[in-house]
Amino acid sequence: MSDTDSFIEEVNEEVRRDRLYLILRRYGWIAVAVILLIVGGASWNEYQKAQTRAQAEAFGDAMLAALSVEQAGARAEALAAIEPSTPESIAVLELLKAAEQVEAGEPAAAIATLDMLAINADVPAIYRDVAQFKSLSLQAGTTSAEERRLSLEAMAQPGRPLRLLASEQIALLDIETGDTDAAIARYQSILSDAEVSPDLQQRALQVIVALGGEPELIDTGGLSGNLLSETDN
Repeated sequence: MSDTDSFIEEVNEEVRRDRLYLILRRYGWIAVAVILLIVGGASWNEYQKAQTRAQAEAFGDAMLAALSVEQAGARAEALAAIEPSTPESIAVLELLKAAEQVEAGEPAAAIATLDMLAINADVPAIYRDVAQFKSLSLQAGTTSAEERRLSLEAMAQPGRPLRLLASEQIALLDIETGDTDAAIARYQSILSDAEVSPDLQQRALQVIVALGGEPELIDTGGLSGNLLSETDN
C-alpha cells in the first residue's frame, strides 16, 4: 500500500469515528432510555407479581380464619367481612358464604347471596351458572315448578357448562309434576349424550328403571353395559 493510500485510509477512519461520536451524542440518550425502560419494566413486573401473591396469601389466610369459626352463622358473617380483590375470589367467597348460610338454617339469605352472584357481570360465567344452579336447587318448595323450569331450560341450552345437570333437574321437575313419560324421555336424552359423566349416567339409568322405563344405551366402550348390569343387580 502506498503512502497516499494509507493516508486516505486514515482519513476515512477518522471521518467514520467522528460520525459515530456525532450519532452517539445525538441519539445515545435513546439507548439509555430503552435500557431504563427495560429495567424499570422488569422491576415493576416483579413488584406486581409480589403484590398479587401477597393479596392471594392474605385472602387465603382470611378465608381459613373465617372457616375455622365454630358456628355456621358466625362463619358466614366472617366470610362476608373479607374484602376480595379479584372476580374469582369474589365468586369463591360468595359460594362459601352461601354454603354456610344454608348450614346455619338461613336458606333465604343463601338464595339472596347466590342470586346476587349470578347477576354479577364481573364474575366469570361458570361461577354465575353455578350460583344460579345452586339457588334454584334451594328454591324447591318456595318457588313454583314452572318458574324454576324456565330458568333451568335456559341453563340446559347447548354450550352452557351445566346443561346436563340442568336437564336432570328438569326431569326431576317432570317427576314432581307427575309427567313420568317426559321425565323418562329427558333422562334418556341425558343417557345418550356424549358428554354425560359416569355418575350422571348411573343416576339416569337408575331413575329410568325406577320409573318403569327401558334404558336405551349407546356404545361407550362398555361403560353403559357395566352400569346397566350394576343397575339390574
